[in-house]
Amino acid sequence: MALAGKVALVTGSTSGIGLGIARALAREGADVMLTGLGDADQIEQLRDELAVEHSVRVHFNGADLSQSEQVTAAVSATQRELGGLDILVNNAGIQFVSPIEDFPDEKWQSIIALNLSATFYAMKAAIPMMKSKRWGRIINVASAHGLVASVNKIAYVAAKHGVVGATKVAALEVANDGVTVNAICPGWVLTPLVEQQLRDRAAASGDDVATEAQRLLSEKQPMLAFTSPEAIGAMVVFLCSDAAATITGSPLSIDGGWVAQ
Repeated sequence: MALAGKVALVTGSTSGIGLGIARALAREGADVMLTGLGDADQIEQLRDELAVEHSVRVHFNGADLSQSEQVTAAVSATQRELGGLDILVNNAGIQFVSPIEDFPDEKWQSIIALNLSATFYAMKAAIPMMKSKRWGRIINVASAHGLVASVNKIAYVAAKHGVVGATKVAALEVANDGVTVNAICPGWVLTPLVEQQLRDRAAASGDDVATEAQRLLSEKQPMLAFTSPEAIGAMVVFLCSDAAATITGSPLSIDGGWVAQ
């Protein structure tokens, strides 16, 4: 297993993209700290399942990542409980859709706090240990919306553009410390939230889910296919490999051609 002995913190990893990433890292032998929302019993079951299936240590931290001190505490807990921190994946995020003039101030603040500020605080806390070991991988999950815009998504687009910019700055600062920093920019990913969105659209239109899926994809993507959380997990594993040792500061699209247009 290529990442045996490494320790990873993956934020927002109790479902969706984050869970796909956590599974991929555990499969390669990394010990994993999970964070995220959900029923406590279900999270414990998930934690145990990952640990047993892949014979790695898997812990859970219930930090509220919209709070700077709790982000720092989650990084510290990973180092304390699992013995270090080699791989940081900043994935946690939320969304809200509204025209700018109607966009609630509290939604702006919460999206910026979780989608952007948490990435900054986690990198700030993690980089010193990575530099001291002269090895580290930071992967920030941005979005196609970190590179292009869509209407009614002012906070999300601003935050994800900020994540891409922060990724580049961090990469420059640690370029000769054995640490790489990259951003993954997915398009439509088939997560449980998107599956529910498709079911809701189908119920409203009277068409089937497959038809709604094609409509949703065609709004943005030339390739009418969803990316899977597993594919993003595989991309993270590659960025942690020796083959990717000189890939840094890059926003890497996995979006069915979304931003190629």
